[in-house]
Amino acid sequence: MITATIGRDHYRTEIIASGKTLWADEPEELGGTDVAPAPGEFLMVALASCTAITLRMYADRKQWPVEQIRVEVGFEKVETKTIFKRDVALYGDLSEEQQQRLLQIANSCPVHKTLMHPIEIITQLI
Repeated sequence: MITATIGRDHYRTEIIASGKTLWADEPEELGGTDVAPAPGEFLMVALASCTAITLRMYADRKQWPVEQIRVEVGFEKVETKTIFKRDVALYGDLSEEQQQRLLQIANSCPVHKTLMHPIEIITQLI
């Protein structure tokens, strides 16, 4: 369970996740203080970090010489849908076949799978 708490500060929000404290905010042009990522950026954070971790796990299991993985995620809205753009950079002595396999594995990260399937949100007052 993730908990977000906001007081009167515009719009700095404390987030507790697994006992760790994070912050969210809005940029100044939207009335925030711009001291933390905006909520929508956390979707990109989730996709980028999950992709990097998934690729690291796979490369380690295969004992491939991956020195570093960099994942950049952005998005754009096109009509009624959101398109995430993910760029993956792999550093190490990898064959073309290994690079292509890692590109396939990127689509196996749990966040990618979640975002690609229908999502339902149930909201209730407690």
